[in-house]
Amino acid sequence: MATIKDVAKHAGVSTTTVSHVINKTRFVAEDTKAAVWAAIKQLNYSPSAVARSLKVNNTKTIGLLAASSGSPYFAEVIQAVEAACYKKGYTLILCNAQNNLEKQEAYLAMLAQKRVDGMLVMCSEYPTPLLNMLQNYHNIPMMVMDWGKHSDFTDNIEDNGFHGGYLATRYLIDRGHREIATITGQLNEHTGRERHKGFLHALKEAKITIPDEWVIEADFHPHEGYEGMMKLLAASKRPTALFCGGDVIAMGALCAAGEMGIRVPEDISVIGYDNIRNTRFFNPPLTTIQQPKETLAEMALDMLLDKIINKRETYNSIELHPELVERNSVTDGPFLKK
Repeated sequence: MATIKDVAKHAGVSTTTVSHVINKTRFVAEDTKAAVWAAIKQLNYSPSAVARSLKVNNTKTIGLLAASSGSPYFAEVIQAVEAACYKKGYTLILCNAQNNLEKQEAYLAMLAQKRVDGMLVMCSEYPTPLLNMLQNYHNIPMMVMDWGKHSDFTDNIEDNGFHGGYLATRYLIDRGHREIATITGQLNEHTGRERHKGFLHALKEAKITIPDEWVIEADFHPHEGYEGMMKLLAASKRPTALFCGGDVIAMGALCAAGEMGIRVPEDISVIGYDNIRNTRFFNPPLTTIQQPKETLAEMALDMLLDKIINKRETYNSIELHPELVERNSVTDGPFLKK
């Protein structure tokens, strides 16, 4: 394997000149640069990434601490982040911690040891121990994605789940529904809680009250949506519309309705949340709330790179705004105004 000394000898220059050509750290005459690059190509020389990172004080590497890459929403955001990193010339290291505090601590230490240029953090919940751990690494540029509150030691992007939950429920109300049930996400976690608050606010604004049995708390898994819909269909009174706190919940709910011979949207309208990639292929295609995943990824990386490259010391918070995506799973309810 060729070394930098081999390249220098072949090009007839010093190793220092070869280093300056590769790292672009000093002016080098064009004919000298051409000779160095020709030698590099001919000898198939590959500079040491570790040595180069020590020389220029960067690794062109970003770490991503994620809650779970198995969730369709998280998987699509991670894919968008990786594409954005590749476009900017950065390598992404994914650490899938599954909301396990011990794994989060281990991964944070590993990313610090690898001298990543910056870190993106995307967890579904931020308990105090995790916040304390993140703050311990405040010397590494950091961006928290999908966090519901501003931090005083890192940039963050908020998804405004309250507005998304309100938007979904308001749409059902405007389509003539007053008997509206919900299968929420986990209410002890920020994502499910904020979307549910938006749901309740829309009902209160419209002076609508619903039975307690029409509020079913679930996790973001299809089988929980399936079981939730089965409970609603067995209730003493059946709702005309259903707001699901996530598209994967809606997936299970649609399956349960189909098995029970309940037509969507003719017998019950269903709206989801997230607009994950395959919702337009559900049966029927799912009306949902769009989470701008590509925008989230690109904005997060741009803000992080601004902090890395420009040494920005202030902390910024940006709020994204969810939007309605109208498809075929909602029809007019009995109270639609003529």
